[in-house]
Amino acid sequence: MINKKRVLAVITARGGSKGVPRKNIRDLAGKPLICWTIDAAKDSKYIDRLILSSDDDEIIEVARAAGCEVPFIRPKELASDEATGVDTLIHAVKAMEEHYDLLVLLQPTSPFRSTADIDGAIEKCIQGGANSCVSVSESVKHPAWMYTLGESGLIEPFMEQADVATRRQGLEPVFALNGAVYVVVVKALVESEKLVFSGSTLGYSMPADRSFDIDTEFDFFICALLAQSGLLDR
Repeated sequence: MINKKRVLAVITARGGSKGVPRKNIRDLAGKPLICWTIDAAKDSKYIDRLILSSDDDEIIEVARAAGCEVPFIRPKELASDEATGVDTLIHAVKAMEEHYDLLVLLQPTSPFRSTADIDGAIEKCIQGGANSCVSVSESVKHPAWMYTLGESGLIEPFMEQADVATRRQGLEPVFALNGAVYVVVVKALVESEKLVFSGSTLGYSMPADRSFDIDTEFDFFICALLAQSGLLDR
């Protein structure tokens, strides 16, 4: 709880991963991938209830053994490739008997996000009076240096009046969603079916070494090396 507002955290993990099969329960440096997220969430000082939304029996078993509550089985229609993440979250909210003011989405594909990141995003959302707060990281590749490639093979600047000669230090920093933490006011989520709101979403900046999002075998390989290297402060 924060400022008398109750906080529900939802870990979403369906069984049908295609890029990295069974990635949510695959071993990463000695423990299942999903357990990195569970452990960080359990140490939060604001989360009142931590639950898993999943359709997969094995993922559910692993999560329960790690101390995450599983109050329901995700319906099959919400575990398909066509189902949206927002639909899954609204289902989770409506499945709860208790009222919650804030929902925190934690995806297991972001293993290096810390408890401090979770609590920091929650605090920023509350203090800023925003509908949501999402974690971001500074983009290494600036859009001023990006191009589209036409059928003829010619490149065109992605941004109008982009100057390829501009030094990186002279460019305004840009940030990308890193997928690690989403905090949203429950009322706004249910009414709008959105996690990100134009003009009412704050960004919580995270460093690159905690912003990895596992989507491919290469991502998993890099994260495994990092987790075993001792370079991460966790």
